Amino acid sequence: MISININPETAVPLIVGVGSTVLAVLLMLINIPHSDYSVKLKNSKLAIVVSFLICSFMMFYAMSQYGSEAIWDWEMFMMLTIYIVVHFSTSIISYSMIALLKTEKHRGERYFVPGLFVSALVAFMLLESYKSANMTYFWFICIIALTAFLIQSITYIVYFDRAYKHSLKELENYYDEDESHKIKWVKFCYVISMLTNLFVLVYLGLYWWLDYKMEVASLYTLWYLIYMLYLSSNYISFIGSHRLVLDAFAHKTLSGEDLINKINENKRRKGKKQTDAPAPLNAVNEGEFRKLERSLDIWVQEKRYTEYDKSREEIAKELNTSKEVLHHYFLMRKGMDFKTWRTMLRIEEAKRLLLDNKDASINMIAEVAGFSDRSNFHRQFVKIVGCSPKQWRDSDGKPVLQ
Repeated sequence: MISININPETAVPLIVGVGSTVLAVLLMLINIPHSDYSVKLKNSKLAIVVSFLICSFMMFYAMSQYGSEAIWDWEMFMMLTIYIVVHFSTSIISYSMIALLKTEKHRGERYFVPGLFVSALVAFMLLESYKSANMTYFWFICIIALTAFLIQSITYIVYFDRAYKHSLKELENYYDEDESHKIKWVKFCYVISMLTNLFVLVYLGLYWWLDYKMEVASLYTLWYLIYMLYLSSNYISFIGSHRLVLDAFAHKTLSGEDLINKINENKRRKGKKQTDAPAPLNAVNEGEFRKLERSLDIWVQEKRYTEYDKSREEIAKELNTSKEVLHHYFLMRKGMDFKTWRTMLRIEEAKRLLLDNKDASINMIAEVAGFSDRSNFHRQFVKIVGCSPKQWRDSDGKPVLQ
C-alpha cells in the first residue's frame, strides 16, 4: 500500500500532481468535432493527456517516497523526478505538436515508441542508481541519461522545425490572406517546452553550487504546472474556436492532400479530353473568362472581397469557376495573381474607411476591409500605399511620400 506524505516539503508536488490530473481529465472530456483531421487531433490530445498523467504519477510517487531511508537527498530526488517527467514529455509533446501540424506520416513518428521506451528505461535506471547511494554509479547513469535526453531533444526539434515550415508553406498556398498566426501558438508552446527542458539540464549541472536547492526545485515544478496550464488553454482554444481549422485549414491546408488529388484529377481529365477530341484552348478560355468577368463584377459590387478565412477553392466556387481557371485568368488578363488583386481592393476599401470613419480604430477598419491580422494589414498598406494607415488618416489621404 502506497502512503502519501503531506507536509511543507511535499506541498509543491501535491499541487502539481493534483493540477496535472485535473488538466488531464479536462482534456479527456473535450469533444473533438468529427472530420478527416480529427483522428490525428485525437491522437495528439491523447498524447498530451498521457504526458500530464505521467507528471501526476511521478509527483505522487515522489510524495510516497518522502521520509524513506533510500531518499538521502530530497532536493536531488525531486529534481530527478521532474527530470523524468520532462524526459517523457519531450517525446510526447513533440509527437503531439507535430501531429497538429501534419496529417501525413512523418519520419519522427518512427522514433516515438522507441523514445518512450528509452525514457522509461532511463527513469528506472536513474531511480535505482539514486537509491543505491553509489555515487560513481549514479553519476555514470546521469551522464548516460543526459546524453540520451540531448539526442532525443535535438532529433525532435529538427522534425518539428521541418513540420512547422512545411505547414506555413501549405497554409500560404491554400489561403489568400496571412493565416500563419493561427499556428504560431504551436511553435511558441514548443519553444517554451524546449526551454523548460534546458533549464533542467542547467539545474542539474549547477546543483552542487546552489545554496537554495529546494526553493529552485519548487519554483521550477510550479513553473512546469503553469506551462501545462498554458498549453492546455491554447489547445482547448484551438479545438473549440477554429472549426475552419479543424476541417479545412488543418486537414486540407496542412497536408495538401485534397488539393493535390484534385489538381492531379483535373490534369488527367484535361489530358483525356485533349486526346479524345482536341479543342481550341483559346476559345475555351475566352468563354470561361467572359463568364468569370461577369461574376467578378457582381462579386466586387457586393464587396465579397472583404470576407476572410476563405480558401481559393471556396472563392472559385462562389464565382462559378475552378481554382485553375481563376488563376489562369488573373495571370493572362490582370498580369497578377488573384491574391494580389484582392489585397489591392481591400486596401482601397481601407483607405476610404479610414477617412470616412476617423473615430473607428485601425484594427476595426482592418477587419471590416477583410484583414484578419493587423500586422498583415499594416504591411500590405505600407507596401501598396507607401505610408502607414495612421499617416494616411492623419494627412486626410494626402501623405508626404518619401
